[in-house]
Amino acid sequence: MPSNSDTNPLVHPEFRVPFDRIGAADVEPAIARLLASARERLEALAAAPEPRSFENTMRVLDEFTDPLDYAMAVVRHLESVATYPELRAAFNAVQPEVSAFYAGIPLHERLWAGIREYAATPEAQTLAGEQRRYLHKTIETFRRHGADLDVPGKKRLEEIDVELTRLTTKFGENVLDSTNVFELLVTDERQLAGLPPTALAAARESARNKGLEGWRFTLHAPDYFAVMTYLDDASVRQHVYNAYSIRATGGTWDNRPLLNRILELRREKASLLGFRDFADFVLEDRMAHTGARALEFLEDLKRKTERRFREENQELLDFRRSLEGSSAAELQPWDVAYYAEKQRAALYSFDEEALRPYFPLDRVVEGLFELVHRLYGLQVREEAGAPAWDPQVRYYNVHDEDGSFIGAFYADWYPRENKRGGAWMDALLTGGPIPDGFRPHLGLICGNLTPPIGGKPALLTHREVETIFHEFGHLLHHLLSRVGIRTLAGTNVAWDFVELPSQIMENWCWEREALDLFARHWETGSPVPEDLFQKMKRARTFRAANAQMRQLGFGFVDLLLHVRYVPERDGDLVEYTRRILQQFSPAVLPQHHAMIAAFTHLFASPVGYGAGYYSYKWAEVLDADAFTRFRDHGIFSREIGGAFRAHILSQGDSEDPAELYRKFMGREPDPAALLIRSGLA
Repeated sequence: MPSNSDTNPLVHPEFRVPFDRIGAADVEPAIARLLASARERLEALAAAPEPRSFENTMRVLDEFTDPLDYAMAVVRHLESVATYPELRAAFNAVQPEVSAFYAGIPLHERLWAGIREYAATPEAQTLAGEQRRYLHKTIETFRRHGADLDVPGKKRLEEIDVELTRLTTKFGENVLDSTNVFELLVTDERQLAGLPPTALAAARESARNKGLEGWRFTLHAPDYFAVMTYLDDASVRQHVYNAYSIRATGGTWDNRPLLNRILELRREKASLLGFRDFADFVLEDRMAHTGARALEFLEDLKRKTERRFREENQELLDFRRSLEGSSAAELQPWDVAYYAEKQRAALYSFDEEALRPYFPLDRVVEGLFELVHRLYGLQVREEAGAPAWDPQVRYYNVHDEDGSFIGAFYADWYPRENKRGGAWMDALLTGGPIPDGFRPHLGLICGNLTPPIGGKPALLTHREVETIFHEFGHLLHHLLSRVGIRTLAGTNVAWDFVELPSQIMENWCWEREALDLFARHWETGSPVPEDLFQKMKRARTFRAANAQMRQLGFGFVDLLLHVRYVPERDGDLVEYTRRILQQFSPAVLPQHHAMIAAFTHLFASPVGYGAGYYSYKWAEVLDADAFTRFRDHGIFSREIGGAFRAHILSQGDSEDPAELYRKFMGREPDPAALLIRSGLA
C-alpha cells in the first residue's frame, strides 16, 4: 500500500533518521514527491530574475537537492546493509529517474546560462576563498558533464548515465548474491586442522544459526581469510579459493556481459565530452589530472618494488621446501597466504592470532575515541535507543572540547547476509553555517569484522583494528568539516586525496603508546606484552613488496581497462585482466580466475573507483609522509593534531588539495617516506 506523503519518513530530512519506520513501500512515493519538488526548484533557479548574485544562484544551486540527496542516501544505505527483495525492487525502480535528474542538471540550458551570467558580474569577479573555488569548480563541472553539448549530445549523455546507473547497481547486487549463495559445510573436524579456535567457533556458530550440524564457512571476509591463512587441508583451501575467484560469473549473477557494456558506455561518455579516454575524464579534477600521469606513478612504484617482490616469492618457495623437501611443488594461489603465515611465524616467532585476545572491539573503539580526544579535543559518547536498521548497530554523539555538538554517527561492524561486503564510511547529512554556529553532520561507518562468538566479545585481528581506524579517519573528515558550501565539504574532495585522512589513522595502530590506550587482554586487562609487540613491529614489513604489488596490480588493471583496453585487439576482458594481474601475483593464476567480475570498487557505481584505484597508493605516499610529523614530534601532540584538523580535516575541497598539504607539512610530499615505512627503501 503506498505510503502517505505527509507521514512518509523519507520526505523530510531528520537528524535522528527514523530507520525503524522506513519500509520499501515508502521509497517510490517519497522519491516521486522529492523529484517533483527538486524539478520545481531547478526551474525556479534557472529562471531567477536578474541581477544574479552568489546567494540567489550559487547558494541555491548548492542546496536545492538537499531533501532528495538525503532520501536517496538513506535508501541506498539500507539497500547496502539491510536489503530484502521489496526494498531492492523499490530502489531499482527509482534509480533510473533519479540518475537522469542529476545527470540533467549540467545539461539544463537556462541554468547554465544563468551561471555564466553570474560569473560575468562584478560580484563574481571579486569572490575569494571557498566561494571563488565553488564558482570555478561549478563551471568546470558543468562543462565536463556536457553543458556545452548540442541537444542530441545532451540527450545521449543522459541516456548513458541512466544506463550506467542501472548496470552498476546490478553489478553490485550480483556480487552480493553470488557471494551469499556459497556455503561449505564440514562435518569432519579433522578437515579443519590448523584453523585457530576463533575461526572454528565462528564456523560452528554459523552452522547452528542455519540449523546445521558441523562447521559452516562462507565467502565473507572473516571466513575466507581464516581458511586461506590457516587451514592445513590444501584441497579445502583450493575449493574456497576457486569459489571466491569466480564470484558473479555464472547463471543469473554473471557480471561479464555487464563489464563489457559498462566499459563501452564509459568510453562513449568520455569521447562525447571531448576526452581521450575515461581516465582523463575522471582524473581531470584530481591530483593526478591524467591517466598517463597516474600510470607513470604506478610504474615508478612497480620499478622500485619488483626486485624485492621476486626475492620474497623465492624465499617463500624455499621455505616451503625446507619444510617438505626439495621436491615440494610450486606454490599455488591458495597456498601463498598459508605458507606465508608459517614463514612469518618461523622468522619472527609471531602468530597474528596471538594478538586477538588483546583487541576486543569495545576496547578498541574506546581507545580510538581517547586518541581523537587527545589529538583533536573531541568527546565521543554512545547514545542508547536511537533507531537503527539492525539491533547490532550503535549510535554516537560527538562534541568539541568547548561542548558544542559537532555531529553523530552510526557504527555497524558485523557481517550479515543482507549486507554487502567490505568496509566503508558514508555521509547522511552534511552540516553548514547557521546564525548561532554550525549545523551538525551525520555519518556512518560499516564493516564486516569478526563477530562475538561463544559468549566471548568480538576479538579482532590487527588488520581489522586498522580497518576501524581507517574508516573513522574518513568519518572525521566529514564530522570536522567547517566548509560553508556543501558541495565542497567533508569528503567531497579529489579521490586521490580522500584517503589521506583515513590512511594516516592506521599509523597509530603500530605505536606502543597508542596501543596501550586500547590493546588490553579481554580477560585480564593486561597490555600487549613487549616481546609480542616487538615481534609485531618486526613482522610489519614481512612480504611488504607482495602487499604493495597486489595493490599496484589492481591499480594497473583499473587504468589499463580505462585507457588502453580495446576488445577487438585485446580479446576477452576476463583473460586480459588475468594476464595483467599475473605480473603482480606470487603464484600462477588458474584459467578460471575472474576476480574482475566481483571488483565492486570499479564497477558497482557509475564512476566509483573506476580509473581511480591508484588513489590508495597515491594517498599512501601522502599519509606516510604526513605521519612523520607526528612520529618526530609526538603522536599525541595536540598542536600537530590541531594543525592537521585546521589544514586538512576541516577544509574539505575549499582549496586545492596540494596547497592544503603544503600548509600542513610546509613542503611538498616526500615519496621516500612510503618506501622507508614499507622496508623497501
